[in-house]
Amino acid sequence: MYQLIVFLPLIGFLIAGLFGRVIGAKASEYVTSGLLIVAAILSWIGFFSIGYGETAVVKEPVMRWITSGTFDVEWTIRVDTLTAVMLVVVNSVSALVHVYSIGYMHHDPHRPRFFAYLSLFTFAMLTLVTSDNLLQMFFGWEGVGLASYLLIGFWYQKPSANAAAMKAFVVNRVGDFGFILGIFGVFVLFGSADYDAIFANAQGFAEGEPKVVLDFLGYQLTQDAALTVTCLLLFMGAMGKSAQFLLHTWLPDAMEGPTPVSALIHAATMVTAGVFMVARLSPVFELSHTALTVVTFFGATTAFFAATVGLVQNDIKRVIAYSTCSQLGYMFVALGVGGYSIAIFHLFTHAFFKALLFLGAGSVIHAVSNEQDMRKMGGLAKHIPLTYWMMVIGTLALTGFPLTAGFFSKDGVIEAAYVGHNAFAMYGFWLTVAAAGLTSFYSWRLAFMTFHGKPRASVDVMKHVHESPLVMTVPLMILAVGALFAGLVFAGVFMGEGYEGFWKGALFTSEENHILHDIHEVPLWVKASPFVMMVLGFAFAWLFYIRSPEIPRRLAERHDGLYRFLLNKWYFDELYDAIFVRPAMWLGRQLWKKGDGATIDRLGPDGIAARVQDVSSWAVRLQTGYLYHYAFAMLIGVAALITWSMFSVGGAH
Repeated sequence: MYQLIVFLPLIGFLIAGLFGRVIGAKASEYVTSGLLIVAAILSWIGFFSIGYGETAVVKEPVMRWITSGTFDVEWTIRVDTLTAVMLVVVNSVSALVHVYSIGYMHHDPHRPRFFAYLSLFTFAMLTLVTSDNLLQMFFGWEGVGLASYLLIGFWYQKPSANAAAMKAFVVNRVGDFGFILGIFGVFVLFGSADYDAIFANAQGFAEGEPKVVLDFLGYQLTQDAALTVTCLLLFMGAMGKSAQFLLHTWLPDAMEGPTPVSALIHAATMVTAGVFMVARLSPVFELSHTALTVVTFFGATTAFFAATVGLVQNDIKRVIAYSTCSQLGYMFVALGVGGYSIAIFHLFTHAFFKALLFLGAGSVIHAVSNEQDMRKMGGLAKHIPLTYWMMVIGTLALTGFPLTAGFFSKDGVIEAAYVGHNAFAMYGFWLTVAAAGLTSFYSWRLAFMTFHGKPRASVDVMKHVHESPLVMTVPLMILAVGALFAGLVFAGVFMGEGYEGFWKGALFTSEENHILHDIHEVPLWVKASPFVMMVLGFAFAWLFYIRSPEIPRRLAERHDGLYRFLLNKWYFDELYDAIFVRPAMWLGRQLWKKGDGATIDRLGPDGIAARVQDVSSWAVRLQTGYLYHYAFAMLIGVAALITWSMFSVGGAH
């Protein structure tokens, strides 16, 4: 069954990719979407049989992959509760995105290619989450990177789409360089890339007699330091893939792809890979207190940073993109304080409400003739009521309204940060609380600017505003069910009483880690703080965009520097341009113009060729082909010979 789940999307990719032109766009859509729906149904069956059954781990060998000396890697599909959760998330959202895309991409002439890329993306993510060793994970890791490049740059005729695809690819290469070094580090420390071997030896390795086990950048590292360095390198990979602070710049630009791509990248696949990887390697990360502290710091900083930038963005998809960035920060805060299941629970609930928001935004864009600027919307609620209510449900879940999916998981993260024991746990708590208020503000700002107030679109656009077809709205309604009830139904098994029976050791928590117990004993004000911040965010958004719409403009004019700072995303793009891009371009230009052109070419191949040309041009001038020229040359030769003879004979006498 699990091999079917993994390989059905690959079959869809091959059919649509190889035979799309032959079978046509409609057949490509139905084949890829049908296979994904089957995979999603099987994933739910697997989720309940693993999570709620007796079996802890199922392994299905696929093939022998790499054999080199004692190094032996098999391609094996590993399914435990963590994988089962990810299979449900990836395949459910991907199936709904496939179906939704049938309506959204209706007019695009390259639909077979688009659906092939979507299925390839899904297959790559499935290979990542079902991996049984780090090399298999790395295959899927690079696969989602490739597929994201293809999908973000799908409309390759647009220069901005090409630039965004390149940016995503290059920024991820930075993180992936750290990730593969981390994999090498794990192999050096444990002698294997296989999860079971690593996890079995991790505790004993850390508790062994201190000795030098790793040379890194000229430093001799003992077990503690080596584990910390390895975990930080692995986390560097997670930072790139999950768009954490400093390596986040690619994520908002990924909006250049079609909207269903944004939903797939941001809700279910690529960005959750980093969270999954840290959770999967929890037996290793749990041994490095320093690494977990760093994870907490970056998670909290990302949650706050992205939320501040989301306050002032005007592109509807970009606001939701920064929201994704911020929510990923929440997940890493939970991971950093040791609440691995809480992080995965937030990943699980987030997939539903974030996919709902992105696809809802796509429905809005579809309705207003592909306009994405919220300043040119307004008053749409009565024209597209179904989309409006779906977006409201997504917003309630994102902001943590009581009993929605986000309420359980987001509050769990904030409470875990409060009871966490590392140096940045309280930093994480306060920044996630602040981010909760900012999230509520920008989420309701989006809803009010888009659906309420007077229409700001042209009369011609408003005349054509219409509700999306059923093929687009049914996926919204299914996601809305998840956004409303996923927290209520699954909170107990993810982080409550049913934890042990559900996870069955898929996530590791050390004996000193009492996070899941302690979150139930936090003070009342801690439990209430996310709700208070949510209400404050809503109140300010209502005041600014419904009651007194002139306030935001006045505030922006009065605090112009701060407004531009946030609008320009803390100037990270400009900073990286000045530090990395321009010096690299200058160096490249110097090596090209002066090194390659002026030195190597001028003195080497070009110089030699030029001299040969000079010599041959003189030789050509001698060989004219006229008889009298040759006779004249012979005459001069004879005269020269006679003259030389006369003088040499005279000299002899």
